[in-house]
Order: sequence, then C-alpha cells, then structure tokens
Amino acid sequence: MVALLSALVWGGWSVLHHRIAWPGFDGAAASSNDGTVKVGVTDVPESLDIRPFAAAASTAGENGTTGATNQLGSSADVTALDTVPSAERLLIGNVYETLVTTDQHNQLKPGLATGWTVSEDGLTYTFTIANGATFSNGHTLDATDVVWSMQQSVVAKASGVDALGDLRSVTNPDAHTVVIALGQPNPTLPRALAGPLGAVFDAEGTGIDYATQSAGSGPFIVDGFRPGRSLTLKRNGAYHGTAAASAAVTITAYDDDDALAQAVRSGAIDWAPGLGADVATTLRQGAQSEGQSGGQSDGTGGKVTVSAGATTSKVLLAYNHGNDSLLSDEQVRKAFRHQIDATGIADSQQDSGGVLGGPISAMEPGYEDLTGLFPYDTVKAQSMLAYFGDEYLTTVNLVVTERWRSVAETIKNQIEQGARPRVNLEVLPDADYAARIQAGTWEMTILSMNGTDDAGMFVDTDSIFHYDDAEAQQAYASARAATNETDYAARMKTYARALSEDAAADWLYTRVCFTAARASLAGYPTAMVDQRLPLAEVRMG
Repeated sequence: MVALLSALVWGGWSVLHHRIAWPGFDGAAASSNDGTVKVGVTDVPESLDIRPFAAAASTAGENGTTGATNQLGSSADVTALDTVPSAERLLIGNVYETLVTTDQHNQLKPGLATGWTVSEDGLTYTFTIANGATFSNGHTLDATDVVWSMQQSVVAKASGVDALGDLRSVTNPDAHTVVIALGQPNPTLPRALAGPLGAVFDAEGTGIDYATQSAGSGPFIVDGFRPGRSLTLKRNGAYHGTAAASAAVTITAYDDDDALAQAVRSGAIDWAPGLGADVATTLRQGAQSEGQSGGQSDGTGGKVTVSAGATTSKVLLAYNHGNDSLLSDEQVRKAFRHQIDATGIADSQQDSGGVLGGPISAMEPGYEDLTGLFPYDTVKAQSMLAYFGDEYLTTVNLVVTERWRSVAETIKNQIEQGARPRVNLEVLPDADYAARIQAGTWEMTILSMNGTDDAGMFVDTDSIFHYDDAEAQQAYASARAATNETDYAARMKTYARALSEDAAADWLYTRVCFTAARASLAGYPTAMVDQRLPLAEVRMG
C-alpha cells in the first residue's frame, strides 16, 4: 500500500497564498496566572523532533531501507507495545497541534480542525481548519501546511503511515479546508490524525533545528531544552485559542520514581505524572498514617495528592499460536483461561483498574464486558485437559521480563494446581526477552498493550502471536469496512467477542496511571497521562 501512497494527488490552495502574522500578536484570552509550574518525569527526550517524516528519513539513512515499520508485525519492539515516546507525550497538544485531539475519556475532539464531516460512503473526509492559527515563528498556519505535513509523512513512508488508510488524494480547495479522499473506508482515520501523523508543521519553515527548537502552533513554545535533562515551555502569546493558564512550565528529569516522589514531597516539583504504582501506593499509605485523605505532607507544609486515572493499557497472558506451541490447541487455551483466576490477579495488582476479559478496554470503541466468558473453574479446566495424553501435556514455557515476575509466578502456581502441565518459567533481561519473543521460541508471555484500536494485532498473521482464525479475520475486516464510527464500534464488539471466545489470549486487567501533585496545583489531568500530558490548564491555585 505504501508504494502507492507516494503517487497521491496533492494539491489545492497554493503555498504562495501564505501570509505572515505579526509576531507577538495575541489573539487569545488574557491569563491572570504568571506563575511557573514545575513538573517531574523520568523521561525527558533526547530530541524534540516529533516529525514522523524526519524519523523515517533518519531510519532510511541509517539502515538503507525505508523508515516504515509494521508496529503490529513481528518487527515490532514487544517491549514498547505500551509506551509512547516522551517527546510525543510532552509536545503534542502543548507545542504542536494535531487536526484531531482526544480528551481525558479518550473521545475524539476538534483540534486544529474545528470540525469535520464524512461522506455517507465513508470515502471522503472534509476538515475545517481553524482561523487565526499561527506558528510560533509568525507564519500563518492554513490548509497548505496540513496537506504538506501529510505529504511528507506519506512520501517518506513514515512509521505507522498505513493508519491513514487507502489514500487517493489530499487537497486543500481553500485556506481553511482540507479534503481527504480514500479508496476504501477507514473509520479510524480521525484517530490516526490525533497522533503524530496528524500534527501540522510549517511548510515554509527553514533554518529550524527541530531536535532542539520548535515552530509549533500550540499554547506553549520551547524556551529552553537540555537533552535528556530538562525542558522549559513558555506561554505562546500569539496562540489562537485560550491562553495557557501558566506563564511557564519546567519539566525536569529524575532518575526514578523514588526520586520523583521525594521531589514532590519536598516541594522541588509541583506535579509527578505517570508515577509508578508501588511508589504511588507508598505515598497513599503515608497519607493514611498521617490521617490525611488522599495525600501526604510535602516539605512546605502542604499536602501531596495521589490520583489514579484510567488508561487504555491492557495486561494479558499472550499465547503463541505457532504450530510448535502447545497453545496452538484451542482446548488447551480455553482450559487455561478457566484455570487462571484473572479476577484474583487483577485484584492483587496495585496498577489494576479492573479485570478485563477481551482485547478492548473500556476507554476504546467496541468495548464489551467479556469477563463472564471464562469464569475461574479449575474443575472444568482439568476436565478439559484430561482429554490429552501424558506425552502431549508435559511442560509449557512462560517467558517474561522482571517487570512481570510476580504475575508470572502466580500464573505458574495456578496452572500447576492441576495435575498437568508443569510450567517452565523464565525471567529474562529486556534485550534477551525481546530477542526470544521475536524468534518465536516461547509459548506464553505476559505483556501490556496500550493503544486504541490495537486489537487488530491479533489478526495480523505475521505478528508475534501467529494467530490465524478465519472468523476473527472476517469480523475485523467487517469492522474496518465500516463507514461511520457507530458501525465501527458495533463491529469491533463482534470482533472482540470472537477473539475472546476462541481464547486468543487471556486478557487479565486494565491498568491505571498515577499522578502525585501538591494540593495547590489545579487543572492537571489524571487519566491517560501515560500517552499525553496536556499542560494548558495546569496552574498553581
């Protein structure tokens, strides 16, 4: 598909119509807060360049190949299925804007596109671009920049560009309209445009070192950057929307979650988003011992509030369906789902947001509670396994990283409560684990997946799961052919049920993300902070 994309029709309102806005013109509402918010993280990026086409070009230059990778296939980095690059997490929505955005409930909302319409056949999307938007270098942002940005990603075969679908043309009939024509429906196109592929960059921007500088249209501009150490954002006085609530935000890297917790307790930082579950739990326990509700004293006499927010992160016991794997047998898979107490595991995990019975979380289109399909029933499980001879049901291999040791030990013990099989548990360093999974020499593993619509990975026969089921493939193809979001969600529900009924994996629980903040901080998000960190409303109270 990618080879065809470079021959797309690109055109419309000419770049020559660009106008330069007056630098410093402030069309946004005035803000009364001139303070600075101090944020602590463990992952300040080494580069600020989030342009997908730049990353593709870099990969091509280094490897002599295209920059495109199949994130759902066997080439995917299995250790990164639940992570978002730190530059993307920190900059999108703050420094750079996308056509579409998402809210704290993972619902699609207008971004640089103030609205969009979809034709009845699902083949034409028309986006209306905001008036008065400018880049921080003073250049006007209009539909030409949107077309140019998408073109660069497609021509460069950027990672994940297939998410745009069967593009036939991208045109801009005027300064504030972009029309995307497809060869076949792509009901997830708006969501794809809420990520890096939908970010809009300056078509006329020259002389910008995107690794250390920025030229975005968001509520902040980059005011200082030390790679891997700190990032300072300053309010963009020319922002076309509501002005950022704080004059500046400083983001500082800390070695680990313990250091973050100490920093927020001492008042060195105001907010620690994405805190680890164990450290967050310790902070909460400290609050209880001090008689506080939901927080712990900081070093300034105030209080630290710990919050848990919803995510789309899903923890699962993944099965290798390859021919050499015991889990290629449907009855073994189903028996294991009865043998494993998913509810008990979910209840025991500090980062659990609740038990999960299928590939779609409650924050994603197509969710249905499927936890009742395989109730915990060891008697039924052993009855199902009794069908197999001793020579067949001997040992099953479970390979994990240190991160999942505890859950793996629980699963091993639960499976071994029955007469057969035994579980060979291997806990490997991350690099060795990744190599082992890619080689396919495993039968079960524990991992987390954190992406809306990532359930499609199970019908990619080249994926690490090697799952091949005609009914599931048919259901997924039907969902992808939907011409509107309502039909897509309904068909994804059918697909998810087909996967779960066939025990394609054992989905255990959804995860929550934790934040710790000083009580004087307001306007900060608590959900989805593992993927995006919107800062425009964050302020000291």
